[in-house]
Amino acid sequence: MAAENTIIKKAQDRMEKAEQSLGHELGNIRAGRANASLLDRIMVDYYGSPTPINQMASITIPEARVIMVTPYDKTALKNLEQAIMISDLGINPSNDGSAIRLVIPQLTEERRKELAKDVKAEGERAKVAVRNVRRDAMDELKKGEKANTYTEDELHDLETQTQKVTDKAIKSIDEIVASKEKEILSE
Repeated sequence: MAAENTIIKKAQDRMEKAEQSLGHELGNIRAGRANASLLDRIMVDYYGSPTPINQMASITIPEARVIMVTPYDKTALKNLEQAIMISDLGINPSNDGSAIRLVIPQLTEERRKELAKDVKAEGERAKVAVRNVRRDAMDELKKGEKANTYTEDELHDLETQTQKVTDKAIKSIDEIVASKEKEILSE
């Protein structure tokens, strides 16, 4: 039965990756609050090579709706500002000569509802990914039963275990989505 446990373990690991991916995607959704992860995907041209912004500057949150980017090398300030401007953030940077301030605009009620829909859609994508992992695991288990690796009763037990792992992952995704929706709608 060790091979079957590896099938379930592998499925569980893939489901956890779907949850982590959801968390990462939701971190990129701006909720009207300053969050340093908004800048994670921005690359800055630094001496000819694209460099992540967090490797070139200190990113702090001095106020609830302000992100402050202080470059380690002051000569890179213009490049940082340019990279933020051309990014998909939709926030105009304010350069004071030594640091860049990004003021996150207050969200309108309509925009909050749109973002909540986006959060639900991301959650559904994560659930679909989890269900696909479950389907793959079930197919693998059935192949094992056809190859007489284990009995029909063992197959039933393993399918039950797989379903429990799936239910746990779906519940976790629902909690992540509910938490993000609450964060967006409660401001």
